[in-house]
Amino acid sequence: MIEVLVVDDDFRVAEINAAYVMRVPGFRVRATAHNAAQALALLERGGIDLVLLDHYLPDESGLSLIRRIRELGHHTDVIMVTAARDVATVQTAMRYGVLQYLVKPFTFPGMRVKLEAYARLRRTLEGADEAEQDQVDRIFGTLRTAAVTTPLPKGHSAPTADLIRRVLSDASRPLSAHEVAERSGLSRSTAQRYLKRLEESGRLSLTLKYGETGRPEHRYAWSAR
Repeated sequence: MIEVLVVDDDFRVAEINAAYVMRVPGFRVRATAHNAAQALALLERGGIDLVLLDHYLPDESGLSLIRRIRELGHHTDVIMVTAARDVATVQTAMRYGVLQYLVKPFTFPGMRVKLEAYARLRRTLEGADEAEQDQVDRIFGTLRTAAVTTPLPKGHSAPTADLIRRVLSDASRPLSAHEVAERSGLSRSTAQRYLKRLEESGRLSLTLKYGETGRPEHRYAWSAR
């Protein structure tokens, strides 16, 4: 389980964010904090893998807290979850090593996408000592994967399209429509319909696998932008 610390000065917002985290498989809320001092004390106890951090805290800013955390030698990962949207704050967060930046207000799917990308990053890094260029590209690419935002035609749903995105993003190689259907639990016809639409919109890359006889098999891979 990925242990999460939720930091937000608003008690209600902290509860909502914690509830969102608990809905994502593989994540668990270890604690919540409502100011920087509480957050730092909880981090000192250990056992925190990820901090969901608001920038606007009553005793110091989120960015100031990150700087102190790093100075104290804590390597806990951080995702900013804040209403601060000025470019200077975003740039500073990047320079401090913040992995993701989620702007308030947002919905559960917005939070889920960030957490799933973070989980993929951890899986990619597990057990790795050295990496070739393609592996490095994959490591950096995991955090750039975004939710499906291309407008879908009538009869298509965003959650189903996002399910296909997650299946393809987690795959180590391009998949056929049959494999996508098996891994997603969708019917093959539904998987093919969505794959065709997503490929037409540029969200998927399509390759052909030729056998000795018959038509070539279509294989799909997610194209993160």
